[in-house]
Amino acid sequence: MNKITSSLFKMQDKKYRDFQIKLIPGKTADNMIGVRTPDLRAYAKELCNLKSDVTPSMIENFLSSVPHEYFDEYQLHSFIICEQKDFKTCIELTEKFLPFVDNWATCDQLSPKVFKKHHAELLPYIKRWLKSRHAFTVRFGLENLMQHFLDEDFDPEFLELAAATKIKKSAVPEENSQDYYVRMMVAWFFATALAKQWDAAVEYIKNHRLEPWTHNKAIQKATESYRITESKKKFLKGYKVALT
Repeated sequence: MNKITSSLFKMQDKKYRDFQIKLIPGKTADNMIGVRTPDLRAYAKELCNLKSDVTPSMIENFLSSVPHEYFDEYQLHSFIICEQKDFKTCIELTEKFLPFVDNWATCDQLSPKVFKKHHAELLPYIKRWLKSRHAFTVRFGLENLMQHFLDEDFDPEFLELAAATKIKKSAVPEENSQDYYVRMMVAWFFATALAKQWDAAVEYIKNHRLEPWTHNKAIQKATESYRITESKKKFLKGYKVALT
């Protein structure tokens, strides 16, 4: 066991591990250590600031040792990427890591701070991620489109990109079940768009541009949001469709 993984075991909380196992499909006591998220974030900062007894070469080796054995290693890997201050370094590490991301939690917590200052450089990567056959790469692309491009840098084109996002069928049946995580993120994207860019986003609801399950889920999420007025929520509920 390498030094970094050994340190994770020293932070183990078995009760927390048992709780997390229920939330993340495919994870068991065999591949989850049980380190709390604040502790993982703190350890990532410590590693990146070289305040531990782990050397830069050890960190580099850890980041290269994918696929990881433990969920907590994936989480730590994600938080180390989030700490990168140089966009080029951050995007390179992100691109190398994304094909190995195998769960919604790691995907959603991979949120590099440096992306906020580099929207122009980030957008081409997002467009490429949305075309991936790997569900969690697509979900990551959608999440970044939602986080960074529904405010001052908004363009109606982004709604079209999200609405058109689909995962190509895989020869591996288990991989097709991951389509759920993409559809859920499309719904989340449109619920957020309805809160931030109502006039443009509501047309996708009125014209039923999303497949029925995603359409209804977007409405559900929007009507649960405190950022949308009661009158708009009532309007949206009128567009729910029956699922066959």
